[in-house]
Amino acid sequence: LAFCRWPFGRMLKGDYNWDWHKDIFNEARGALPLLDVGLSALIQDLDERGLLDDVAVVVWGEFGRTPKINQNAGRDHWAPLSTLALAGGGLRMGQVVGESAPKVDVPKSTPITPQDLMATVFHTLGIDPQIQFVNGAGRPTYMIENGHAIRELV
Repeated sequence: LAFCRWPFGRMLKGDYNWDWHKDIFNEARGALPLLDVGLSALIQDLDERGLLDDVAVVVWGEFGRTPKINQNAGRDHWAPLSTLALAGGGLRMGQVVGESAPKVDVPKSTPITPQDLMATVFHTLGIDPQIQFVNGAGRPTYMIENGHAIRELV
């Protein structure tokens, strides 16, 4: 499921929904309330139907944003730190795991890698993260290399 404010066709016109390299404050004021309403309604509905333990909800982008606002009142791509939110999937909820350094540029504690997140998702699905497949070169390869389920959640 992808969340965006407008049809994806708007991307062809230069509207990238979450890619706020300019005017981040106005962009956030328009998008974040919509995400908040939709996400909270989804989680509440899953909970009321008794499905929340069976469905893992993952809110995550492919990278973070620079700790400083740029000259266009936006933020650019930043790989060293990003945030994510998880709900359901039988995970232990109601907690914050890790924190950022004072300049919000790197993790201060409990760094979690994309491989760790995927190992956690595999855990919710009952899939061994150490499972291997044969890649295009005929070599056995781990589905998730060097990733471990987030211990605070499992």
